[in-house]
Amino acid sequence: MRAEIITIGDELLIGQVVDTNSAWMAERLNESGIELYQITSVHDDREHILKALDDAFSRADIVLTTGGLGPTKDDITKHVMCEYFGTTLVEDSRVREHIHELYKERPDVLNRLTATQWLVPESAKILTNRVGSAPIMVFEQTGKLLVALPGVPHEMKIAMREQVMPFLEFRERSQSELQNGASAYSLEASGEIIHRTMMLYGIAESTLAIRIEEWENALPTTMHLAYLPKDGIIRLRLSSYGEATKEEIEQQIANLKPLIAGNLIATEDLPLETILGNQLKARHQTIATAESCTGGRLAAALNAQSGASAYYMGSVVAYDNTIKEQVLGVKHSTLEKYGAVSEQTVREMAEGVRALMNTDYAIATSGIAGPTGGTPEKPVGTVWIAWATPDGTTAECYHFGVAREREQITQRAVTAALVELIKITKH
Repeated sequence: MRAEIITIGDELLIGQVVDTNSAWMAERLNESGIELYQITSVHDDREHILKALDDAFSRADIVLTTGGLGPTKDDITKHVMCEYFGTTLVEDSRVREHIHELYKERPDVLNRLTATQWLVPESAKILTNRVGSAPIMVFEQTGKLLVALPGVPHEMKIAMREQVMPFLEFRERSQSELQNGASAYSLEASGEIIHRTMMLYGIAESTLAIRIEEWENALPTTMHLAYLPKDGIIRLRLSSYGEATKEEIEQQIANLKPLIAGNLIATEDLPLETILGNQLKARHQTIATAESCTGGRLAAALNAQSGASAYYMGSVVAYDNTIKEQVLGVKHSTLEKYGAVSEQTVREMAEGVRALMNTDYAIATSGIAGPTGGTPEKPVGTVWIAWATPDGTTAECYHFGVAREREQITQRAVTAALVELIKITKH
């Protein structure tokens, strides 16, 4: 399957806004095995958009557009789409209700311009934009698809993750089954879109696939399972676009859980730091971090969560050994005998920052992120992590050398540190 992206907006062509959407979308398409052939940027201009659509459809099966879906006069994408596909705008009650719910705390936003957002092309399938007012529009013509997405990056990313990529993956699977005699797929035939995501850790994708193979093979044709691995986490997403009800989806999840219980972190798709933060808030407990190789990334993740002040007390980035000694209280003899990247050192770092900031929990990291600094005994990718808790301190050594890149190694260390504390604070 081949795709193209068209970004729409004068601001992109005068350099006022940098197009970050295309690169991010390209990664998502590539992860799902969809070839991206070309990226095109066009003005907010009717003729320019129409020509770009013709050119893209001459080469690709799927065209994704971003931008031009706002309620103001300069945003003309929706009207041009109606012209291109020979349809008209009609009111969509579901979009109207969504927008009223979205802005219920801001009645000033519910004005006559916002009201134009629930006017949608009659022939389009509408997917929910959970965090914005511009609906996601999907058009089908002669077996080809156009997906129109908002240009606001955070809206586009959520729409791509939660709606568009599952939709495209399901459609591709349905077309493959059609070649084997299954019934035809169409936009009109697809029913309510339902997604359920589970997050797993500590298992290889191939091992997981073998473990749940019998369950997966028994899934009804109205459901589709996707494996989404990243940074040591596997997001297992079960989707339905057909006749399946929420109860049927939940029953399949219930059947799956015993098979993955030992690796299951969460039954919803949330950042690890959000999951941990929610658990700490529920227990009225606090956390601090002491970081060497992760260089403050743990602190940044925890601090990024709204309401983090309820549980996150602070961090010490102790990259140099003198800081480990003078601030965290790591013994000079420990560093001399075992080195900075050792179980003994991270234990003392975790206990030191927990005492320093008077918290319930603490995480400490120390490792060799590379690309230099490795030894035969401690190769690049060696990371020690410790967790100081009310019940004592534990530590574990990880080997992330297979990741090779410095950024990957540090991110995997952050992932491992958060996952283990999520498991600890669950009980």
